[in-house]
Amino acid sequence: MTMIKSYFSLTKPKVVVLLQITALCSVLSHDLLEQYNFSFQQIIETSAKMLVVFIGGYLTAGGANAINMWYDRDIDPIMRRTSNRAIPSGRVSPNNALIFGVFISIIGVSWFVVMANQVAAFWAAFSIFFYVFIYTAWLKRSTVQNIVIGGIAGSTPPVIGWAAASDDLTIKTDSAINFFDSIFSLGSFMPWFLFLLIFLWTPPHFWALALYRSEEYEKVNIPMMPGIKGPEKTLFTMKIYVIILVLLSFLSPFALNNLEFDEYLFHIFCWTNVILSTWYASTVFKIDLNEQKDKTGRIPTAARSFWVSMLYLALIFVAVVMASIGTIGGIIGALISTIIIIRNQLKAKKEINPFSS
Repeated sequence: MTMIKSYFSLTKPKVVVLLQITALCSVLSHDLLEQYNFSFQQIIETSAKMLVVFIGGYLTAGGANAINMWYDRDIDPIMRRTSNRAIPSGRVSPNNALIFGVFISIIGVSWFVVMANQVAAFWAAFSIFFYVFIYTAWLKRSTVQNIVIGGIAGSTPPVIGWAAASDDLTIKTDSAINFFDSIFSLGSFMPWFLFLLIFLWTPPHFWALALYRSEEYEKVNIPMMPGIKGPEKTLFTMKIYVIILVLLSFLSPFALNNLEFDEYLFHIFCWTNVILSTWYASTVFKIDLNEQKDKTGRIPTAARSFWVSMLYLALIFVAVVMASIGTIGGIIGALISTIIIIRNQLKAKKEINPFSS
């Protein structure tokens, strides 16, 4: 049992489950936008698609993570947060970890080929290749843009989920043009909107943490933005990303198929996304690099931005799924987002001034 847990830990289960939630939301959005009438048969079919996506996504992302741990076996023992992983602690040998990672990656891609379609399998294979070879083996140790470009791999789950939920997608190989058209034309802007959202969200989300935890990366010569460019340059770049996130939010209604400008849902969904993005962006602009660190060594305003970023992403996906139901769903999504923002702001205010009434 201990051995099973050790191998399971190689997949980074918490990270992978979070990734798969974005893929499952993409499946839900896809099916809800396809004239969903909540019949028993449709619920069963959507549930089956979600199960397929979760299993395949877990195997492929988990396999990539296991290979990543094999590659980083030289630096993981040095870093405090990674020193207890299965390989540096000796619970799993490096060779066995590599074999395990490659094996479940192949099983995962094959699963998508058989249970979904070629396009879903392609994007799953692409995410493995990009994470292992482009991010882990190349970018991670060579450039401060490692998180930026490497974030492409973590942005693919909604694309994989949407492709898996679509019927009869096949890859065309008769010409380069048809090939690219077959893998990128998914019938909607939604999966690519979600892809761009996660891609733009990743750098400011991660750098908020790196602002006060970059020392360990410096010990193993991994170039992180705060350590190489400095905290001020990092914070400036974070602000650029969140501004682009706000601008992207104005395009969100176009991700809902055939939505017209004069429809209520267009404006409800648009302003829900804009308000959520502006709220998150405000936490980045409030980061004070001169702020006194707390007992754990954190910059409180940076730590708050990090935690809000995760809540922000969750609320965006809730808004997407609810808006896919229709106008009533869009209103519910807006209300949920508003209530949580208000509660979060009141809680933050109370933490800053615990004596306020």
